[in-house]
Amino acid sequence: MCLGIPGQILHIKDAASQLAVVSVAGVKREINIACLTGPQRTPEECVGDWVLVHVGFAMARINEQEAAEMLIALSELDELDEAASDGEPADA
Repeated sequence: MCLGIPGQILHIKDAASQLAVVSVAGVKREINIACLTGPQRTPEECVGDWVLVHVGFAMARINEQEAAEMLIALSELDELDEAASDGEPADA
């Protein structure tokens, strides 16, 4: 199973290499935006976009509402994981 994490592109680090800096839940990471750019969209036009990040690549552009919903769901999953880890290990 693959998981894309929502992040917002803050700035372009290297347009020629299509590298940008994205904020993922407040953590800044360098990602490749080659999947988002092309003849119709330059790297600079991606600044401010919300994207799904997977293994260092922006895989798709999403809107701000989708990003917020995904971040809430991921937060809830994290809370469930923390609650589960307070009990017996799953493989015990």
